[in-house]
Amino acid sequence: QVHLVESGGGLVQTGGSLRLSCAASGYSFSGYVMGWFRQAPGKEREFVAAVSWNGGSTKIVDSVKGRFTISRDNAKNTVYLQMNSLKPEDTAVYYCAVDTGRVYGFPRVGVSSYDYWGQGTQVTVSS
Repeated sequence: QVHLVESGGGLVQTGGSLRLSCAASGYSFSGYVMGWFRQAPGKEREFVAAVSWNGGSTKIVDSVKGRFTISRDNAKNTVYLQMNSLKPEDTAVYYCAVDTGRVYGFPRVGVSSYDYWGQGTQVTVSS
């Protein structure tokens, strides 16, 4: 059974940093794309970043480019989202997800491309 558990969220001031982690279990972690999404109150869930099976390819949404970095450690079955220079508009619940549609595939940005999701972790950036 696929299980994704996010951690690392919290309250931070504008300009601060957080590192989110997502620990995965129940499947062959190293073979699949991992993604991070976020959902603010009253808004749809949106793509933030994704990383290929070996970390060699990433996609980042324009609004966080240069501030957020996605990475993974296949030995630890964990994917990370390093968030720097945080802004109030980054406030949201952040979710990790796995795309099991293709083995050794390239990152995709669509919510519907991802099959399993974590429970989310709250990130709040105060102004």
